[in-house]
Amino acid sequence: MKGLILSGGKGTRLKPFTFTRAKQLMPVANKPVLFRVIEAIRDASIGEIGIVIGDTGEEIRQAVGNGKRWGVDITYIPQDAPKGLAHAVKISQDFLGDDRFVMFLADNVIQGGINSLIRQFADSDWNSQIVLTEVEEPQHYGVAELDDQGRIVRLVEKPRVPPSKLALVGIYMFDPYVFEAVNSIQPSWRGELEITDAIQWLVEHGHRVYPYIHRGWWIDTGKSTDMLQANDRVLAELAHQVDGYVDRDSKIDHLVTVERGAEIINSVVRGPAIIGEDCRIVNSYVGPFTSIFHHTVIENSEIEHSIVLDHSRIYDVPSRIQDSIIGREVEVTYSPIKPKAYKMALGDNSKVGLL
Repeated sequence: MKGLILSGGKGTRLKPFTFTRAKQLMPVANKPVLFRVIEAIRDASIGEIGIVIGDTGEEIRQAVGNGKRWGVDITYIPQDAPKGLAHAVKISQDFLGDDRFVMFLADNVIQGGINSLIRQFADSDWNSQIVLTEVEEPQHYGVAELDDQGRIVRLVEKPRVPPSKLALVGIYMFDPYVFEAVNSIQPSWRGELEITDAIQWLVEHGHRVYPYIHRGWWIDTGKSTDMLQANDRVLAELAHQVDGYVDRDSKIDHLVTVERGAEIINSVVRGPAIIGEDCRIVNSYVGPFTSIFHHTVIENSEIEHSIVLDHSRIYDVPSRIQDSIIGREVEVTYSPIKPKAYKMALGDNSKVGLL
């Protein structure tokens, strides 16, 4: 089998962070989401992975490389425009050949990996298998309707009256019949070749399409609130360890990871939390569910339930920062100069809460 990762999206819902970084490289628990997807596919014993890239392709190439660090071979497949998931499959045919494959959206974080999914599909004669999970508000998702034998009979995109609570997760298994499907469908009203239309074509032409019901958590990291939620989930499951320096005046608990080169001085860190490589935490408090990415400095400040990206500096902030995502090379500080005022330089689509 082969793997196909779709990593061409622009991440408009994650602005302003995606003005300067591919959304798939946004970190969850100090690891880019795309890296987690590669590891999930690698851990399912798949060694050949194609990555469909778009406008941010060069940044993704530089970050991922040839795949050697994960023990896999990476092939890049440029997509000239966001023409739909089925279009991504269509342009990947030369890479995929006659192999069965798993297709994974690069901004998904899923509990437990995909090993059991791969085994189930590999041991079957099915033509496709679609990962579904039960959601509370299915009207916001693509939803599957199943027959009495458990087969998928219909897919509906954001239905007003959902036929079930089973939503498409963004992980799909196919055999080569999918190429007949993607070459037979027409663009939707959005001008895109929809993967749901391709799957529906397979169903209507007698191919065996079955669901895989995922029982754990799953998060599409498309929005800032989703990023924080995914960060919470992953931090709670990490095997924590201390590879950096913690001085005798600091207190950390067993749910804290301190990465290589990081220093914690006269500070309190309560987990689950992760302090990245070459960070400095000085006279500060880092609370639960916080990820501090590499080469960041926090001095005389408090922060919890937040994500701080790399090369940022937070110092002398009198109030606790929480429920926040702070970008790369950001400086957050307090100025005692009077008259007192809030002074900011904010990018497009920024959000600030003031007290």
